Amino acid sequence: MALGYGRGGELSSRPLVGVGALDGSRAGRDREQRLTLAAGGAGRPIFRCVWSSRLSSGSGRPIVDLRHLRYFAAVADSLSFTAAAERLGVSQPPLSQQIRDLEAELGTALLWRTSRSVALTPAGTAFLARARRILAEVEEACDEARAVGAGRTGTLDLGLTGSILAGPLGRLIRCFGVRYPDVLVRLHEMPPGEQPAALHARRTDLCFLRAPPDDPTLRVVRAWPEAVGVALPAGHPLAERAALALSDLADEPFVSLRLRDSRFATSLREACLAAGFAPRIMQQVVESASLVNLVAAGLGVALVPDSIGALKRPDIAYRPLSGPAPVADVCALYRAPAGAVTENFLGLMRDELGASSEGSAAP
Repeated sequence: MALGYGRGGELSSRPLVGVGALDGSRAGRDREQRLTLAAGGAGRPIFRCVWSSRLSSGSGRPIVDLRHLRYFAAVADSLSFTAAAERLGVSQPPLSQQIRDLEAELGTALLWRTSRSVALTPAGTAFLARARRILAEVEEACDEARAVGAGRTGTLDLGLTGSILAGPLGRLIRCFGVRYPDVLVRLHEMPPGEQPAALHARRTDLCFLRAPPDDPTLRVVRAWPEAVGVALPAGHPLAERAALALSDLADEPFVSLRLRDSRFATSLREACLAAGFAPRIMQQVVESASLVNLVAAGLGVALVPDSIGALKRPDIAYRPLSGPAPVADVCALYRAPAGAVTENFLGLMRDELGASSEGSAAP
């Protein structure tokens, strides 16, 4: 709908009756078309309607894109269209057209041009300073996006129990920090039973368990193998032996991680049953540190991963198990699809520890 003159010369919003004739046009994306609209009938007023094919979504603001900024900055840096065109890898006519289009959008001249020289106008000097900042911000944004997409920056949240850190994981985290210094690694100590929920809620990216849950929605990687040994109070008669069979512990009181929280503790109890006896569990605790403290206090013996046994204490004797024995292999669990940072950590784990056997956490 256009404004025009209606009957009697009144201003009307009805469609104009008449023929529109193109008066001229300018090439480029901001091409203007001038149309002379004539109201039908002799003596009726005639007026021009001018519009642009690059109006800015109703905001009334000029439309300027990054190409305009890059081209203008190149010309401003060299004060030469020829040199700027060579630097940009374009021919000079399109470059000149882009600068003219930019000036038309802004409604002011940015460059003084003669046949021999190019110079910045005051408006051009002001515009150049902001254009350079914008281009720098865009470049930084692109670099950051690439770094995040490649997993070179960001955060990595690891869920684990305290005993897991006694093994190779600490060394792996150090290596990861050297390779990816801009990634923040955050450790979340939590009971094994809470770790799958943390993965599903995206509070953690990777969790480390010795007995993965039956959850087909989680992916599991065998991170590293670990054997199980026996922790005995110092001076215990069985400590005189170099190694022990599970059956040697049949008459001993046990201390254990809490069965309801730890599938690993449950698997150790099942190993005892397979060896022909039900362990007499006198105390159950949440943390491995509490477990070895109970052993040191003489409240029982405990089956523990070798990494716990490697923490030498004078009040505790550690002995390996001989014959059929349970294992304490550590698994890394994550929810697919894994982010780039998580994938980088898994890749390092495979390189450093030979982690393998990726699959579902379901049995």
